[in-house]
Order: sequence, then structure tokens, then C-alpha cells
Amino acid sequence: MKKLLQVLFLSCFLILSGCSESTEPAKEEKQQEVIKEESKKDETKDEVIETYEASEDTETFSVAELPPYTDTPYVEINNNVPEFETYEIQEATTSYETYSHLDSLGRCQEAQASIGQDLMPMEDRESLSAVTPSGWDNERYSCVDGGWIYNRSHLIGFQLTGEQANALNLITGTRYMNVEGMLPFENQVADYVKATGNHVLYKVTPIYEGDNLVASGVQMEAYSVEDQGQGVQFNVYCYNVQPGVNINYANGDSQGTGSCMLSESTNSSKDTPTPTPTPEANGQTVYVSRTGSKYHSNPNCSNMKNPNSMTMEEAQARGLEACKKCY
Repeated sequence: MKKLLQVLFLSCFLILSGCSESTEPAKEEKQQEVIKEESKKDETKDEVIETYEASEDTETFSVAELPPYTDTPYVEINNNVPEFETYEIQEATTSYETYSHLDSLGRCQEAQASIGQDLMPMEDRESLSAVTPSGWDNERYSCVDGGWIYNRSHLIGFQLTGEQANALNLITGTRYMNVEGMLPFENQVADYVKATGNHVLYKVTPIYEGDNLVASGVQMEAYSVEDQGQGVQFNVYCYNVQPGVNINYANGDSQGTGSCMLSESTNSSKDTPTPTPTPEANGQTVYVSRTGSKYHSNPNCSNMKNPNSMTMEEAQARGLEACKKCY
């Protein structure tokens, strides 16, 4: 009996030892798999850097070299290749946003972000009227779509990072620059990020001449990180101009040319029809399409898709007009 118990004990010991030894290779295999995955990530990141370096042009952007504005809202810079440093590309696999301090004249400086889905807004846009950017001297003109010559222009658009009334991110920008110049590029970045879940390294720099309070334009740069710029890549300068209006960039003063006159003057002209009265601003929520020039009380009006919402005061401050169908 005693011998039988010894045999059973020895058998159990050998079985347990065998099981313990068999689990060790499994642990090692899992560890090796983790190491391989991390190595693949590092290789991908290195590929991003190498691809960017191979295509990078080292020429420095100079406003003096830009052609004067004619009839195009923007021009390409550096063959449309952005001028990011390699370490910036490497760090852009994680979302972030940074805004520079105002300079001694109260002017916004560059803003940069790695745009990811986690930065995009979940709430409605609020009024920006509490912020007065440098050179803000707004006027209504008969030749300006929406009336008002200036918008409080986001450097990094609300649809990208959800920034509300951030004084470090809002400049005095013409309606023309805001809608015709900047918005198409903002939409390109937003659509790409939403469709892929990837990141876009994005920077906007306002360009001032001397001590001017109003920027002459903005430089916009973008680079889609995970696909090495295949999805999004641009480097452009958007002119801060308004066709038909001369702007004094030193202080924001403006003057219409030719038939483009201040709305107060055209209202009294017998040859110009009186515009539709503007609804009284009362904090009501209104809806605006991405590229529209009007605001709506009905979010389904005019076949709008995914409209932005804001207060009526904000819509009017942006120079948008009331939709005749809604009001």
C-alpha cells in the first residue's frame, strides 16, 4: 500500500511538472508577438518620417515672393509640400492642439494641431461675439456675400477641434478669405479624418506686414500622418482680401470701390432695392450649411446636410443673411 501511494505521488508530480513546463513556451510566444507588433509600429513610423524627408523641399516661405492677388483666393507654396519638421510628424500619431500667445500688438500667431476624431466637436458652436480680434472694424457692403466684410475667422476651424470663443484662435478675416480661401481646405481635412480615423498634422499661420493689425493672409499646411500624405497634403497661402473693397491693413478700416458701397448708402439709393429686413436677434438657434451664405430656422431647409448650429446673433455677426424661405 505504501509503495502504491509513492507511485501515485510521483506520477502526479511528473504530470504537474510537465504542465508547468508546457506553459512557458506559450508565454514566450505571446511576448514575442507583442515585441513584433511594437516593432511593426516603429517601422511604420520610420516609413512616415523617411517618406516625408524624401519629398521635403527646404525652401523657406517668403511673403515677398508671392504673386499679388488677382482673382484666385489662394496660391500654393513650396510646390504644395508642407514644411513640418520630422519630429512633428513623429509626434502627430496622437491628437493635440496648441495656440500661440498674442504678440505685443494683440495679434494672433500660429496655431498647430494633430487633428483626430477625438478632437472634433460634440457640442454646438457658441457665439464668438465676445472676442474682438486685432483690427476689427466691421462694415456692411453691397458687394459682399452676406453683407459684412469681416468674419471672426478661426485659424483652426471649429469643425476640426471644437474651439469656441478662443481669442488665441480668431483673427479678423474677410468673408472672401474665410469662405473661398480657408473653408475648402478645412472641409478636406475634416472629411478625411472622419472617413479614415487617421490624423492630420495641421498648422495655420497668420502673416502680418510690419505692425499691421490685420493679417495680409494665412499660410495653411496639412499632412495626413498614417498614410504618409497620400490622403491630405497641402501648403497654401490664402489672401485676406475682399473683391470690391480696399482694406487698410494697419487698422482694419475699409472702403468700397466702384459700385461696391456701404450698405447704409445703398439703402437710400432709388436704383437699389431695399434688402429683406433682418430678423431681430433674440438668441434663437439657427442652422448654417458648410458653404452657405444664409442662416435658417429649419435645419432641413434647402436640402442642407449636417448643418452647423449657432445663435442668430453669431450668424448675423458672420455676415450671413436670413433665408427667405424660413423667415
